[in-house]
Amino acid sequence: MRKFIIIAITALFANNLAFPCTNLLVGKKASTDGSTLISYAADSYGLFGELYHWPAKTYNAGEMLKVYEWDTGKYLGEIAQVSQTFNVIGNMNEHQLAIAETTFGGRSELTDSTGIMDYGSLIYITLQRAKNAREAIKVMTDLVNDYGYYSGGESFSIADPNEVWVMEMIGKGVGNKGAVWVAVRIPDDCVSAHANQARIQQFSLNDSDNVLYAPDVISFAREKGYYTGSDADFSFAQAYAPLDFGALRFCEARVWSFFNNVNKDMGEFVTYAQGKTTDPMPLYIKADRKLSAQDIQNLMRDHYEGTELDWRFDVGAGPFNSPYRWSPLTYEVDSVEYCNERPIATQQTAFSFVAQMRSWLPNEIGGILWFGIDDAAQTIYFPFYSGHSVVPNEMAAGNGDLHTFSWTSAFWIHNWVSNMVYTRYSDMSEDMKRVQSKLESSFVAQQPQIEERALALHKQSNEKAVQFLNEYTNTLVEEGMAEWKKLGEYLMVKYVDGVIKPEVNGEFKKNQYGQPANPIRPGYSNEYYQRIIDQTGDKYKVIPVE
Repeated sequence: MRKFIIIAITALFANNLAFPCTNLLVGKKASTDGSTLISYAADSYGLFGELYHWPAKTYNAGEMLKVYEWDTGKYLGEIAQVSQTFNVIGNMNEHQLAIAETTFGGRSELTDSTGIMDYGSLIYITLQRAKNAREAIKVMTDLVNDYGYYSGGESFSIADPNEVWVMEMIGKGVGNKGAVWVAVRIPDDCVSAHANQARIQQFSLNDSDNVLYAPDVISFAREKGYYTGSDADFSFAQAYAPLDFGALRFCEARVWSFFNNVNKDMGEFVTYAQGKTTDPMPLYIKADRKLSAQDIQNLMRDHYEGTELDWRFDVGAGPFNSPYRWSPLTYEVDSVEYCNERPIATQQTAFSFVAQMRSWLPNEIGGILWFGIDDAAQTIYFPFYSGHSVVPNEMAAGNGDLHTFSWTSAFWIHNWVSNMVYTRYSDMSEDMKRVQSKLESSFVAQQPQIEERALALHKQSNEKAVQFLNEYTNTLVEEGMAEWKKLGEYLMVKYVDGVIKPEVNGEFKKNQYGQPANPIRPGYSNEYYQRIIDQTGDKYKVIPVE
């Protein structure tokens, strides 16, 4: 008898996947309109999808800020508050500064349980305090030096309207307050990505315009025995986050898929993505075409379609070619370990965004956080401008939670639809995509007119422009959620009980007497029926009865 056992991922890799996210980055000369772009998917089964907001505020001297770990809510301590903070909507502030992250974990002994600054708090506190990417790097590194770094290894995307940076950071362990880190500016004409594995290899030691680093980033690695070579050959990733199969197949593979989508030469790294080779990909590359915010939205919806890692056509995909598998990532059969793929788009996403920063516009209008709740492949990306100050009820904290369903919550409406789509993916996903495309295309079509109006109001006052954009986006969210709920109702009616109700000109077909026409009973594909026969032989064969 075959023995099937679901196994846990190794301790190190489990740490890496505590928050398994994906970031895509685009320099201003690599985008279609000169904007900088970064994206983020907050992929966690334990995170409720909502839109965060911190209004700008002034504080008195001596006031303190309590810090709670973003992942768990654990109280970590308090830090000195600054006199003035900036408005933050999601992961973008009023100055068009955006920050995202992916957790790589790295060497577990370097986690400092006495630190106060966890990676999530580090992002959102910095957004309240910094005006641009370089300031953000200084604020973040000063905070961990002053108060200690609580989390494991982390890759950060940090971008303003002119610059895009990747910064990688890891603590020094209990008794060594602070962190070691490297920050590399992505060239304006290049794109980059990271996905739960450290990616900065060798870096320049004397190019402060494009590379910043902790003074002890190399000496500390020597002290710990992680590195013995020359300074010039030092690799941050190899020293602090050595590769294993999981880092390649579950993490770097997502980076490869993005690179492969935008540069035809990156196909040669497919064996690296498969975990068969360890020669690393570059930190950044030039794309074959310039990319828009909408291109990045679509690339966040990737499931390895059309590549060697495409898994829609094996038995695990079921009868409807699903690009999803349920957790965990690894399992064991007859004492042999196997894995599922881990694409960019995944079911456990709480929220995702594409941050777009435009230098030629006032900050209140130039920054757009294209924000969506739930699985990126099945979300709607709404345009939240960087001065946004009124969170729509559908995305507000307190409207539902992981244990409380709400029919007015974007998280629950999206998950309701998504979890229907998962059951009959090849059919329902096409219906979903039609509504998704209609809504998102309408946002793009309206954008020039809306921003022209906002610019006119901005000449009168910043407040009028912000109020106008608040009302515009919040109306889109309200109307979009109504459309998504209608989509869910439509899917329920069309596919109830495994049949398909026929349609004519967008309406469900009726018979000559005005009653619902007989449903279509399509069953499964010939390929799926063949799999059944291959496994069961003559068990279900129809035979004559004599």
